[in-house]
Amino acid sequence: MSRMRESVCAVLAVGAALAATSFSYAQPPDRQERREDRREVRQARRAKDILGSRINIQGNMSVGTVDDIVLSDDGYVEYLVVLNEGKYVLVPWEAARFDFPRRTATAEITRERFREVPTFTQEQWPNIYDAGYQQRVYGFYGVRPRVERRIEKREGIRR
Repeated sequence: MSRMRESVCAVLAVGAALAATSFSYAQPPDRQERREDRREVRQARRAKDILGSRINIQGNMSVGTVDDIVLSDDGYVEYLVVLNEGKYVLVPWEAARFDFPRRTATAEITRERFREVPTFTQEQWPNIYDAGYQQRVYGFYGVRPRVERRIEKREGIRR
């Protein structure tokens, strides 16, 4: 009986070794390899790639160029500052969809609606973190500030 157990154990061990060997070829690459593959596809985007980019709205209509970028205290891009007909207009980062090779960004907003977005001058910047102003600007583009989304995600996890 002891010899039979040894034989069964030996067969199981050989089978397990063969199974592991055959599966190692069929399994997808490990996570580290997949991460490295993704890194090769990703590209660093510099501010120079964004500054001067053309901004289009619905209908592929150009409404200006990116003159500046507003960053939050924690390093997130909040707004693109677009020079439009001698005045500045804010475009929330969440509203812009970039085509980096063409140096263009598109915001899904109609021409009429875009004309309603508050403008300002270099000398008189608005208080962009005033809750009412921020809500109003983001509302024109149909997006919400990043902080609100982050809070919602945290609340969703708690539920």
